[in-house]
Amino acid sequence: MYTPSPIDTNHIQLNDDILALSETLAKNTHEVWAAGRIAEGWVYGENRDDSLKHHPCLVPYEALPESEKEYDRATAIETLKVIMHLGFDIKSSPTRLRVSL
Repeated sequence: MYTPSPIDTNHIQLNDDILALSETLAKNTHEVWAAGRIAEGWVYGENRDDSLKHHPCLVPYEALPESEKEYDRATAIETLKVIMHLGFDIKSSPTRLRVSL
């Protein structure tokens, strides 16, 4: 039987800049997911229908229901916490982000 064992990141606190970054990552996560679905032939549909490849979340991130945005945010935040738990620092610069160990 499979027992998930994610890295414990409860002790990691994200500052406001990193939380702002998480929203950008959440949006990008949705964009990557949507691009993949569209490439597989999925289209927007008011109701999800796997046989017809219709999905109600094939909309811009801003148009998603808050519950769907929260799913993407949680993924982004947990990813950032794992990166930091593994010893990486995320620092911003005026022109780009850089990651250092």
